[in-house]
Amino acid sequence: MIFIAEFCQNHNGDFELLKDMIYAAKESGADYAKIQNIFADMLSFRERFEGGLTSEGVTKVIKRPYQPEYNRLKMLELSYDQQAEFVEICNKVGIKPLTTTFNRMSIPRLKEIGFNEIKLASYDCGSLPLIQDVKKNFEKVFLSTGASYDTEIKAAAEVLKDHDFSLLHCVTIYPTPLNEYHLSRMEHLKQFTPSVGWSDHSLVSRDGILGTIASIYYGAEVIERHFTILDADQTKDGPVSVTPKNVKELKDISLLPKNDIKYYLEKNLHNFDQTWGIIDRELSHTELLNRDYYRGRFANKKANGEIYYNWEKK
Repeated sequence: MIFIAEFCQNHNGDFELLKDMIYAAKESGADYAKIQNIFADMLSFRERFEGGLTSEGVTKVIKRPYQPEYNRLKMLELSYDQQAEFVEICNKVGIKPLTTTFNRMSIPRLKEIGFNEIKLASYDCGSLPLIQDVKKNFEKVFLSTGASYDTEIKAAAEVLKDHDFSLLHCVTIYPTPLNEYHLSRMEHLKQFTPSVGWSDHSLVSRDGILGTIASIYYGAEVIERHFTILDADQTKDGPVSVTPKNVKELKDISLLPKNDIKYYLEKNLHNFDQTWGIIDRELSHTELLNRDYYRGRFANKKANGEIYYNWEKK
């Protein structure tokens, strides 16, 4: 089992903390240390999210005003120099560096500073121009498929079919309850690549790592989880983040025979088969709301003021 320690925003913009996270991830047995290439100026202003929209008690558009989000992201930025140092430290300690790119314009710089592999978020599963760009520039692509339509997954896999890539099942409900895992979707993804996995956003205080263990039992070869060395209440993503101790346990359990993993689950997670779910399920209302916001959250912004999105041919 390959484990991706997703640092995301858990470094709080503190590079010294980020360095400590690299060493902790390596010591825990993680295979990848992952950051996100986000700059506040990438954020896209879209009027409908300023106030959101609710009709007859049902949310139609989520409320996520631009300026507070811009200010929050600004505090979390990692400069390209810091990202280059991140790559250097990862290589030095023997853990693979990984990042998520959220726009096409960042790709040349990320390649230049030493990233050989890349991650694309769920909301870019349908961004074929972006997928074509990363295929040309990186040796391996990890692609999440949450809140994506089957037609988008199929088209993305077609672009990547002669490349090294992994598809990660993901449910874009934050946090994700165990009965919404639908791990059977990994079987659907196996028609496109044998390398499939699970990007987990479950609530650690409620579910621990049991849902992740279930995904290993059901055949996940790649696990991505948010990773922290702080208390859960010290970062935005802390509640869905695992600790170095959790990662060590997951790596150890992944080495057990399948029957032993099943026994562990039966003993510790009653009705663990609830995580299997429905292979051809439809996206939930919550996932569709999140898709609406996050797809297009970041844009490519040219010096002349022109803006285009990752799915647009430019």
